[in-house]
Amino acid sequence: MASAAAVLTSSCVTLGKYEALESANNHMKKEWNMTKQELSEMKDENAELQRQNQSLNTDITDLNNLRMAHEATIDSLKTALEKKQHQFDTTMENYVQELTGKTRDLNKAQNLLAARTKELNEKEAAFRNRESDFLNRQTTLQMQADELAKRQSELQAAEKKAKAELAAKEKELDQVRNAVTNALVGFKDKGMNVETREGKVYVSMESKLMFPSASWTVSKEGQEAIKGLAKVLEENPDLKIMVEGHTDNVAYKGTTAVKDNWDLSVMRATSIVKMLLQYGKKIDPARIEAAGHGEFAPKADNSTAEGKAQNRRTEIILTPDLGKLLNAVK
Repeated sequence: MASAAAVLTSSCVTLGKYEALESANNHMKKEWNMTKQELSEMKDENAELQRQNQSLNTDITDLNNLRMAHEATIDSLKTALEKKQHQFDTTMENYVQELTGKTRDLNKAQNLLAARTKELNEKEAAFRNRESDFLNRQTTLQMQADELAKRQSELQAAEKKAKAELAAKEKELDQVRNAVTNALVGFKDKGMNVETREGKVYVSMESKLMFPSASWTVSKEGQEAIKGLAKVLEENPDLKIMVEGHTDNVAYKGTTAVKDNWDLSVMRATSIVKMLLQYGKKIDPARIEAAGHGEFAPKADNSTAEGKAQNRRTEIILTPDLGKLLNAVK
């Protein structure tokens, strides 16, 4: 169960990238709102300049009307022209100066309006570009969010499938343990123990049940236990089988090719493998491995007789095929 969860957790990949894109999206939204504010202020300023321009045009019209009135007065008051000439010249000079000033102001206002209009157009173009870029980024983010949601859905489905496969394997493992326990029930009090650890079934057999002292020939009682176990293994062809030999720390001194505890543990493991194949004709030899650990993987303290007895053992480890479970995780 822990391996499946670890594989699933490692598939959840792109959250950091998604958060970075979301931050960039928020930044673009902020810039977009500021640009909209600047555009609004420019439009207000443009409206004010247009009102000033209209006021200046009105002033010019009024001055032109005033000039026409003066010209009409000239026609009707020719007699008073000489007397009023100086006054008229002064008035005209003031009028021309005022008209010149108004014209200059009008030209300045028109130039400013043109510059503002150009600036406004440039900012509107920039705004449209930013808006287009924002929409493109938003589309990309949405696509990535959709892909992430799709992947999450696939992972959830894979997790559900993996859990179902794992539950099936655990149930299968319990059935195997029960079958082995039932097959070896007569040997429970004779140094035989069946337990489940780390997703495997461990069948531990003390040497007093399986072998005479310093020998790797299986005893008659041990052969009966192997017969029962072989039948269970024939009925469960998907189980992988590991046979491990162990000894205590009392040195074994042989005179044949078997010279020490390590050799002895290997020979005992190999003897049990051969006997399993002898009594389980349907067992594929490719399913079985034999290993010897000698005194180097003790189960108990070798300082006591009881500990030594537990360490002199052979363990048959049954492992279910996890291929379907791994495929479900993928």
